[in-house]
Amino acid sequence: MTTAVSANRIELLQIADAVAREKNIDKEIVIEALEEAIQKAARSRYGAENEIKAHIERKTGDIKLYRVMEVVEHVENHATELTLKDAAKFKKDAVIGDLLADELPPIDFGRVAAQTAKQVIVQKVRDAERQRQFDEYQERIGEIINGVVKRIEYGNVIVDVGQAEAIIRRDQMIPREHMRNGDRIRAYIADVRREPRGPQIFLSRSHPDFMAKLFTQEVPEIYDGIIEIVSVARDPGSRAKIAVKSADHSIDPVGACVGMRGSRVQAVVNELAGEKIDIIQWSEDPATFIISALAPAEVSKVVLDEDRKRIDVVVAEDQLSLAIGRRGQNVRLASQLSGWQVDIMTEAVESEKRQAEYKARTELFVEQLDVDETLALLLVAEGFRNMEEVAYVAPEEFSGIEGFDADLVEELQNRARESLERLTVESEKSRVALGVTDEVAALEGLTASMAVTLGEAGIKTLDDLGDLSADELISAEDGILRDAGLNETQANEIIMAARAHWFDEEDATEDAAKEDEPLIEK
Repeated sequence: MTTAVSANRIELLQIADAVAREKNIDKEIVIEALEEAIQKAARSRYGAENEIKAHIERKTGDIKLYRVMEVVEHVENHATELTLKDAAKFKKDAVIGDLLADELPPIDFGRVAAQTAKQVIVQKVRDAERQRQFDEYQERIGEIINGVVKRIEYGNVIVDVGQAEAIIRRDQMIPREHMRNGDRIRAYIADVRREPRGPQIFLSRSHPDFMAKLFTQEVPEIYDGIIEIVSVARDPGSRAKIAVKSADHSIDPVGACVGMRGSRVQAVVNELAGEKIDIIQWSEDPATFIISALAPAEVSKVVLDEDRKRIDVVVAEDQLSLAIGRRGQNVRLASQLSGWQVDIMTEAVESEKRQAEYKARTELFVEQLDVDETLALLLVAEGFRNMEEVAYVAPEEFSGIEGFDADLVEELQNRARESLERLTVESEKSRVALGVTDEVAALEGLTASMAVTLGEAGIKTLDDLGDLSADELISAEDGILRDAGLNETQANEIIMAARAHWFDEEDATEDAAKEDEPLIEK
C-alpha cells in the first residue's frame, strides 16, 4: 500500500516522536494531529461532504483512509448515510444506527493539500503545547520561580522561565527596583490565565506571600512545619511585618526567623531590595498581638470593640508619631497584619473621647429613665452603654452598684422598657413617613431606628438595600449605619436577606418558562 505522505512509514513515526520530545507533549497528540491533517487533505480530494477518517497504525506507521457512513431508514444525505439494504453489502447483520467504514484508496498530496495538512499539524501541536504550559504552571501557583529577564515593555518585565515566558507587571515590581536584560530574577507565581495568544503567567515581587515563601526557603523550621507564618503585611520596597508562631514551645519563632547574627532575615531583606522587616510573635489575644505589631512604639492602653473588630490604641504624646509611622505606615501594616481596624490616639485625646462618651450616655439615661445625674453616672461607670442593656440584662448585673436594691432595679428596668417602646413607636411613625417599606422593616437584625436611618439616607425598598455593600452600611467614615453597632457579618446577613426576593423571582420565572414549554409526545 502506498503511504499518504511523502515520508516513509517509519520516518513518520520518528518525526512524531521527535516533535513530541522537542515540544514536551504527548506523542499521541502529535499522531492525532497527523491523522486530522490527513483527513482534511482527503476531504479536499474526495469531497468535503464526505465523513473521512484517517488512522495511523502506531507500530508500523501504515495509514488507512475510511469513509464513515451511518445506516438509516430514510437517506437524506447520500454522502454520509445509506439504507439498511445497501448496508447489507458491507455488513450482513447491520442494523439502523450502525456506523460503517468503507476503506478508500490512498492519495497523493498536492502542494495545497500538503500545506493545509502542515497548518493543521502546527496548530494542533501549538494548542497541545499551550495546554501543557497552562496545566504545568496552574499547579505551581503560589510557588517561587527563577527566571531571566528577557525584555522590558512599558515598565512590565518579561521573564524567560524555561519552557515559557512570564510577565511581572509594573505594579507587581518592588518600587525603585531596576531590572536589565539578562538579570536573574526570583518571583512569586500569582496567577495563570488562558488567553487567545496562549497561557499568560503572571509573576509578582510585591505580593505578601512572596516574602512568606522566601522565609520558607531560608528557615528550615518553617519548611518543616515547626514554625507557622500566620500573616504577612507589606509596603513593598519599604517595610513589612510578619507574624509567626511555633508549634514547639522550646523554639523561639522570632529568633529562628532572624537567624544567627540576622543571617536568615538578611537574606530575605537582600532579595527584597532592602525592605525593612519586623518579625512579630503571634498571640491569640488581639490586644497583645496588636501591641507587639505596633513596636517599637510603646502602648499605654488598648480598648477593644470585638463586634466591629476595632481597637483604640492609646499612646503617650511622644510615642504618637512612632506608632503611626511615616505616612501612617506602621499603623497601616499593623492593621493589615492583625485584621483589626487600629485607631491611634494620645492619652489626652482618649480622655476627651471617653469624657464625651460618658457625657452622652449620662444625658441619655437622665432623659430616658427620668433619673438624676448621680444615678445616671453610676450606670455609666458600671459599663452600661444603652437602654437595651439597662432593660434586658439580668437584675444580678446591678448587684455590684452601691445603693441599688431590688425595687430600684425593677423600677429602672421598667422605665427602660417603656422608653424603648416609645422610641419604637416614634421610629415606626418616622419610618412610614419616610416611605421605608414594611418588607425592609421586617428584615431580621434591622431595628426600627435603623430603618429610620436608612430612610433618611434614601434607602426605602428591598432593592435599595440589596444594592448596597457591607462597607456602605458600616464603614466608620461614611457608613449609613455606622453608629448602629453592627459588625461585617451582621451587615452582610441583612443585605443578603434584602436580596433574597431576587432569587425567588428568578426561580418563579424559570418555573413559568418550563410551564410554557410545549409538550413533546414520545
